[in-house]
Amino acid sequence: MYESYFSKRISQLRTAKGISARDMSLSLGQSESYINKIENGKAFPSMQVFFYICDYFGITPKDFFDEGTSNPTLINALVKDLNVLNEKQIINIHEIIKGLKK
Repeated sequence: MYESYFSKRISQLRTAKGISARDMSLSLGQSESYINKIENGKAFPSMQVFFYICDYFGITPKDFFDEGTSNPTLINALVKDLNVLNEKQIINIHEIIKGLKK
């Protein structure tokens, strides 16, 4: 179960970031086909490389396995931006979000 989820999740996050498997592989210091092999279920990263992958996406390992969040990188960036706003601004944004959900 986790093997196929892992492969799909890397592909999903990579696609959301708009980067090729080759470029991601090279950015991680791996061979050109490394991410492609993971996405095709032919290889799995070591724990150390998994942490590098999470850092690459700007997410935590918990975020990686959170099936309820399709784009944790964007969510984390949004939270970071929200942290610099004052309470009134955050309330206004929250109202906008509630309106969009209707």
